[in-house]
Amino acid sequence: MAIHPTAIVDPRAQLGADVELGPYAVIEGAVKLGARVQVHAHGMVRGDTEIGADSKVYSFACIGGDPQDLKYRGEPTRLVVGERNSFREFTTVNRGTASGGAITRIGNDNLFMANTHVAHDCTVGDHCVFANSVAIAGHVTIQDRVVLGGLAAVHQQGRIGRCAMVGGGGMAAQDVPPFTIAQGDRARLVGLNVVGLRRAGFSREVMSALKNAYRELFQAGMPLRIAAEQVRAFYNDVPEVIELVDFLETSQRGICRSVGAPDAADE
Repeated sequence: MAIHPTAIVDPRAQLGADVELGPYAVIEGAVKLGARVQVHAHGMVRGDTEIGADSKVYSFACIGGDPQDLKYRGEPTRLVVGERNSFREFTTVNRGTASGGAITRIGNDNLFMANTHVAHDCTVGDHCVFANSVAIAGHVTIQDRVVLGGLAAVHQQGRIGRCAMVGGGGMAAQDVPPFTIAQGDRARLVGLNVVGLRRAGFSREVMSALKNAYRELFQAGMPLRIAAEQVRAFYNDVPEVIELVDFLETSQRGICRSVGAPDAADE
């Protein structure tokens, strides 16, 4: 374990094997750091926060800060972070609130670039990339392998589906379905995330089915409810298409519409 003499470590903290703390790093509260976690110079981890093995907290990042919620009154809440996450400079990740389940959760193998923000009560999956200055509001769900381009933002209670991408500067005020790309203010769908699907190892057959389902759901001009029923019936043997339809049918905020879609798609 390499701890710089200027680092400040709360006696309640639990440090795993070979943890490294740089100059003026601050570990405040009942923090748990897994094996080989690195907190660089001036990095801070605080509160009831657990960070999994091989994660890195870079300079001036604050992980586990109080939620930015007017209802928060200092009650005990948590942040749980998985393994091999990287929080670059000035990133902030807040703990949960009592009204939101009291916990913020982050999975494994995520990259949070400089100046990103994860608000209270959020859930982030695995293998996600948050580009510079991305901000997600409270109670947001980010599923696995999502890419959020620089300066993108997600409205509170929003969901971004698996293998989806929000382009740089995109403002996602509604849910972004899995496997798609959304961009703009307010974000609208522009097609499938073909590059992301290839990188995730999707077969040609599955990608073809998703393309056909996308056209029927978002570009054919049918009411979304009817289109979803037809797509579910026709592609009931393609789990990825069923995942897409399930996401649409469980949306609480509504779904981003496709660029250039006929008006009937909004019914």
